[in-house]
Amino acid sequence: MKKIIITSLLFTIFTNNVSLAQQKPNIVIIVSDDHAYQAIGAYGSKIAKTPNIDRIAKEGVTFNKGYVTNSICGPSRAVILTGKYSHKNGFKDNISYQFDGSQDHFVKQLQKVGYQTAWIGKWHLESTPQGFNYHKILKGQGHYYNPEFLNMDGKLERINGYVSNVIEDEVEKYLDSRDKSQPFCVVIGHKATHRTWLPDTRDMGLYDNVSFPLPKHFYDHYMNREAAKVQDMSIDKTMLMGYDLKMLSYSKNGEPSVNRMTPEQRGKFDAYYQPIEADLKARNLSGKKLIEWKYQRYMRDYLSTAASLDRNIGRTLDYLEKNNLSKNTIVIYLSDQGFYLGEHGWFDKRFMYEESFRTPLVMRYPGVIKPGTKSDDLVLNMDIAPTVLDAAGVDIPKDIQGESFLPLVTGQKAQGRSAIYYHYYENSEHSVSPHFGVKNKRYKLIRFYTRVNSWELYDLQKDPHEVDNVFGKKGYEKVTASLMNELKNQMEKYDDADAIKIFSTQLGK
Repeated sequence: MKKIIITSLLFTIFTNNVSLAQQKPNIVIIVSDDHAYQAIGAYGSKIAKTPNIDRIAKEGVTFNKGYVTNSICGPSRAVILTGKYSHKNGFKDNISYQFDGSQDHFVKQLQKVGYQTAWIGKWHLESTPQGFNYHKILKGQGHYYNPEFLNMDGKLERINGYVSNVIEDEVEKYLDSRDKSQPFCVVIGHKATHRTWLPDTRDMGLYDNVSFPLPKHFYDHYMNREAAKVQDMSIDKTMLMGYDLKMLSYSKNGEPSVNRMTPEQRGKFDAYYQPIEADLKARNLSGKKLIEWKYQRYMRDYLSTAASLDRNIGRTLDYLEKNNLSKNTIVIYLSDQGFYLGEHGWFDKRFMYEESFRTPLVMRYPGVIKPGTKSDDLVLNMDIAPTVLDAAGVDIPKDIQGESFLPLVTGQKAQGRSAIYYHYYENSEHSVSPHFGVKNKRYKLIRFYTRVNSWELYDLQKDPHEVDNVFGKKGYEKVTASLMNELKNQMEKYDDADAIKIFSTQLGK
């Protein structure tokens, strides 16, 4: 009798623990690379087709004012993980730093309370993941075709296929094998839509019948914007025929992923791109006609690559649905930063200007966030960590600098930020000068340093495209003084000693 009672008691404890675990929400965070908000249906695009990202938005919340703290790939991921600015987590740029995995981050906090944790796909933090029960990460930037993954045993594994498809396959394998009695947190790191915008073979030509209108300031002369003048990210001069646009005879090396293709993949690639290349040569374009041809080609490849990405986001959502996980799983989609789609004549990111600084951010949390919610609150990628911990009922560590945005989207009387702070450090590729700055709901103040020493001020209400730098202009004295004070407050709040020193020693012109 005594044995039966003990067995019954142990069974009750076990089932209660499983029940408690199941009450905690599962968490899926999908991080893409360089996906522009202006290329997403939920953000108003009439051309780009992103039905699955749009689905998350329709079933949850669209953050119209989601931003990053440092618009560059690796540092952005470090910020997402730690909930801290780059100067606090120690990973400032892709050139000189690697992520210190021994430091605390939100996934480690989840692991402590029983979550199974995994990161699958692009990692790009130059170190071995720590705090994950499972990881399978792309080597470096990864390749679009037949990518190599670093497994937990430290060995490399080449998997044939298109990278977005392969990553999703690996995610589903992991979810099939997990302990079903425990909640899970999976970060899915996609390579798409990173340069060189190479789509799945089935999506090649998806936008060939579309003629993309040139952005309003495609031919920008960068008047009174010294940092913009010296950048090296223009479609005209920097975008490469062989590497970026797959016109292989224009380059000896071409695009590395093409050289990795199987004969079947290469056959489909050649069948699509070779006639385009032949037509280009027959036209013998030059000047603006050639620049605009490059822009059209870029957009077709970019949006086709985004379509390949979006389909696999749909596969993630379908998996959750088929396995009865949707109702208790938070799904967050964001890019590691924004991207230029011809605005100012550019591609790439880095600048504090809107197209680069702003990221798509949508979130689904059934039963908690009302479907179709739209938020105009200023939120940051740094807020992902505390938000997830908040949802999981985990105390947010005091050194996390981000703020949970759950109160902003769950009907609570919560006041969001009045301003946000940004700091970009890298001073090499694309010749973008390091800079920091502050943005409120109307104005933006930027301080460039090192490569270029200058200030810029924009009235976003009058000048949403940021082509009229009004710093030092008559009539903006009070606005400038107010923003200078706000910038100082933000630097002190987040303890950015390097920025404070630059700010204090020279205001610049």
